[in-house]
Amino acid sequence: MKAVVLTGIRKMQLTEIPEPVISSDKDVKIKLKTIGVCGSDIHYYSEGKIGSQVVDYPFRVGHECSGEIAEIGAAVDNVKVGDLVVVDPSVHCGSCDQCLAGRPHTCRNNKFLGCPGQIEGCLSEFIVMPSFTCFPVTGKLNAIQAALIEPLTIGVYAVNLAAIKNKNTTVAIFGAGPIGLSILMKLKADMVADVGMIEPLDYRLIKAGDIGASWQINPGEEEVEEEVKNRNELLLDVVFEASGEQEAVNNAIKILKPGGKLVLVGIPPEAQYVFNMDLMRRKELTVINVRRQNHCVQEAIDLVTSGAVDVEKMVTHEFNLEETPVAFDMVEGYKFGTVKAMINL
Repeated sequence: MKAVVLTGIRKMQLTEIPEPVISSDKDVKIKLKTIGVCGSDIHYYSEGKIGSQVVDYPFRVGHECSGEIAEIGAAVDNVKVGDLVVVDPSVHCGSCDQCLAGRPHTCRNNKFLGCPGQIEGCLSEFIVMPSFTCFPVTGKLNAIQAALIEPLTIGVYAVNLAAIKNKNTTVAIFGAGPIGLSILMKLKADMVADVGMIEPLDYRLIKAGDIGASWQINPGEEEVEEEVKNRNELLLDVVFEASGEQEAVNNAIKILKPGGKLVLVGIPPEAQYVFNMDLMRRKELTVINVRRQNHCVQEAIDLVTSGAVDVEKMVTHEFNLEETPVAFDMVEGYKFGTVKAMINL
């Protein structure tokens, strides 16, 4: 089958590899239909690592995907051949303390699709996954919508962790990439009225406005704290950091009111942030870390099928498998107005 692998920093190659085979009676073989290019894929592409996860070349990335069931193991009963499925890329063991505590996303033995040293990614024609990772959506979603459920689940989970009880809560998001936009979509579906977007790329601010951001700030052209105070004198209740930038964290601490919540979703390139603990302590800010998602796949599917979220609004470019290197180059370089690139098979 055809596959695209990383062979070095900013180097990708289209190659032929053997088709995967089902090895467990609970596995399914999936013929991929659509694959989303994620920011974490770009970290592996441009840096060769995310924190302690280091690529051993050649390696196949990719974890946002949808596909049709091509074959099922003897014990599979949740999907059938021909079903279009959303694929949850996280494979948990089900028996460790974290899984038993209802936290499969922090499973001690977790294996993640497209993560170095764990599972080869989905930039290929077929993959094999445990059947429990598959959610059938035939007749409910198209292949692109289905592939976008994975990033949407992260936005859904981040907002759920923030536990916003009042629709008048004041909110800002740093970063209008796919995750920041997914957070925005979930907030708007929850009818949170005052949600601003802070983003240095004007075309992404426009996209955020189209999706429903109440206000937009370009931190390269405006002073963030001053602009927020002009809009909300008492500052903000919740800030989502979805850019992975130190400056965004610095600004987030400044624009949160005492008792506010800082929700960290983005991945910093050097895997660390520096915090102004004097200001954080005096404001008594709550910091919430987001680890992928937990039990949010069905909620994300329901948001899209109900029409509450139009997840395709974030898509700006589509490619075929052979064009994958072009897609990665465009996403990494923010070229040609790229927000979300999809690879269709």
